[in-house]
Amino acid sequence: MVLRLSLPETLAAVTDTLSAGGVAILPCDTIYGFVGVAPETENRIRSIKGRGEDKPFLQLLPDLDWLSRLTRQEIPTRFAARWPGPLTLVVQARSGGTVAVRLPDSAFLRSVLAAVGKPLYSTSVNRAGSPPLHAIEEIIRQFESRVDLVVDAGVLPSAAASTIVDVTSRPYRVLRQGSLRIPDQDLEAGPF
Repeated sequence: MVLRLSLPETLAAVTDTLSAGGVAILPCDTIYGFVGVAPETENRIRSIKGRGEDKPFLQLLPDLDWLSRLTRQEIPTRFAARWPGPLTLVVQARSGGTVAVRLPDSAFLRSVLAAVGKPLYSTSVNRAGSPPLHAIEEIIRQFESRVDLVVDAGVLPSAAASTIVDVTSRPYRVLRQGSLRIPDQDLEAGPF
């Protein structure tokens, strides 16, 4: 099923789909993404993308309060000040290892997160090893039959994914330079 973002029933349809364990394609801050409740939809999203288990998905969070459920690590204020927005931070996970998190700037995504009440996985719409798809017509052609819902927001203003910064050790490292530029001085050791 494909729904336009502008339709009044779209938010409820997305919330119902995700709450029931479905996977949707949604407009995110920068590009379209496969989205599903974490961790329940991990295997299905991996199957749709053809992605192995070695590369984790980032998690969209409803607000900063959710961070304490996923990490004990303090987020450097130089990065927290850039949220909400297209910045993904890799932090130490409470359960061990790391987790990538982002607070989206999209009012629609924030409404979905608030209604679902759980973090959501998000990953670019593409098959593993291929570049992200940007044209909604191509996204629908390739993936409509593989997901439960596609939300069509037309052409998104940015074609670059979020910037990913690892803040688990110093100096901090840019793992993927995306739509948000991080100055070199923000990566250096120093006060939070």
